[in-house]
Amino acid sequence: MATERSETTVGDEYSVTLPPDLRDRLDIRPGDKLRWETTDESDLRVEVVRQRYGAFDDAEPVDLGVDSLEAHDLAGDEREHLD
Repeated sequence: MATERSETTVGDEYSVTLPPDLRDRLDIRPGDKLRWETTDESDLRVEVVRQRYGAFDDAEPVDLGVDSLEAHDLAGDEREHLD
């Protein structure tokens, strides 16, 4: 497996912009997440988690036979039982 390197600068708010070649090669799109993992003081691993905007835009709504507040009450709300 070939290693490719890209470099970016960490901004004032600790934001990082992904280099365009890396975004394209890994097909990273708006809505995707990056999962960061460290294995020691200097080793960083980043995993792309596909979670794109509009993933459920084409999904058909499901009729539960009750409105959303009733469905929530049927599922139970433990907060009312906490003292």
